Amino acid sequence: MPREKVVLAYSGGLDTACILKTLIQSGYDVIAYVADVGQQEDFDEVADRARRTGAVDVRVEDLKREFVTDFIYPAIAGNAVYENRYLLGTSLARPVIARRQVEIALDVGAEAVAHGATGKGNDQVRFELAFAALAPGLRIIAPWKDPDFLARFQGRSDLLAFAREHDIPVEATVEKPYSSDENLMHRSYEAGLLEDPDLAPPPDMFKLTRSIAEAPDTPEDLVLHFEDALPVRVENVAAGVDETDPVALFEYLNDRGGAHGIGRVDMVENRFVGIKSRGVYETPGGTVLHHALRDLEGIAMDREVLRLRDMLSPRFAEIIYNGFWFSPEMDFIRAAFGQSERLIDGQVRVRLHKGNVIPMGRVSHTSLYDKDLSSMDVAGGYDQEDARGFIRINALRLKAHKLILRRTGEDDGAGDLSAD
Repeated sequence: MPREKVVLAYSGGLDTACILKTLIQSGYDVIAYVADVGQQEDFDEVADRARRTGAVDVRVEDLKREFVTDFIYPAIAGNAVYENRYLLGTSLARPVIARRQVEIALDVGAEAVAHGATGKGNDQVRFELAFAALAPGLRIIAPWKDPDFLARFQGRSDLLAFAREHDIPVEATVEKPYSSDENLMHRSYEAGLLEDPDLAPPPDMFKLTRSIAEAPDTPEDLVLHFEDALPVRVENVAAGVDETDPVALFEYLNDRGGAHGIGRVDMVENRFVGIKSRGVYETPGGTVLHHALRDLEGIAMDREVLRLRDMLSPRFAEIIYNGFWFSPEMDFIRAAFGQSERLIDGQVRVRLHKGNVIPMGRVSHTSLYDKDLSSMDVAGGYDQEDARGFIRINALRLKAHKLILRRTGEDDGAGDLSAD
């Protein structure tokens, strides 16, 4: 009888290495799937470790381009900021990883997909909701929610002992002071010593961004070009740089933003499962794009459209954070946002300096700004006498409210000259 196939999201770390072996022991043929979303890894070495552990096949998939164009750019265009601070780097990577995992599973005829996310965090939700939405017929194996697995592995020491017993090649053998996750959008840090919310992160922890003290004293100017709210070009005239490829463009913004100490966030956030968690993030390139695009919207997006979009943006961020990228509500909100992003075209000149992204100027051929209309020096087609009626009409409800307060005796007399 042929063995069932399972596609395992494999990082090469201690957890997924041991999970790979336990799946083999349970009678599965395991295809190890390694997603390249921009993390700094030796993928040949990771693939070799998977084969030495017993994987029947290893699939290393370069997802950087689709990660940028299909997930990062739409999130920034929609002003997706979770709890007013987090630009969702980990949250955005999970659906692109899950999507390709499902595609591989269907391609090889696998009966199941597996992941190594814990039962306490957000990633288990993000992976499993994506699997359910994209391929509801696939079985999901989540060892960190399996009673037998949990009884067998109480913690890191049990995993290390298991790896030694079965000659499983793993990189880490020493407990790290915190855990980290890296992709093209950001690098995150949590757990370990960071579980004390009053403890400042160690200065040597950060990998993508310089501290403000170490950032250069000389500012750097970039010009960012957008079409339909999506980045299409970055120029650094002084350095002779002109990038249009989505991945190269984003990598360049990561490099220059990080050099100037841009994009660090330290916060306590609310996980979807109901636990508060402290997370520290470095998101240099995403932060530069976020500020540049918000500035362009000021000149090119209609006022009421902007207000409606920003009413929905917190919900958009929650949908991403909670793992519902592939959902009817996401389809709805993306369609609405797509309409708002039409004709948000132009370029923004930004200055990077000491952790700041400072807009210095903006130009748009779809600009709604009328210099003559807004000028204090010329009429520009605006009749100032019209303002008298405009104010009178808007004051009607305020006067009515004041009269009601008087009639009900709740008026404290503030601002009423007749009370003197």
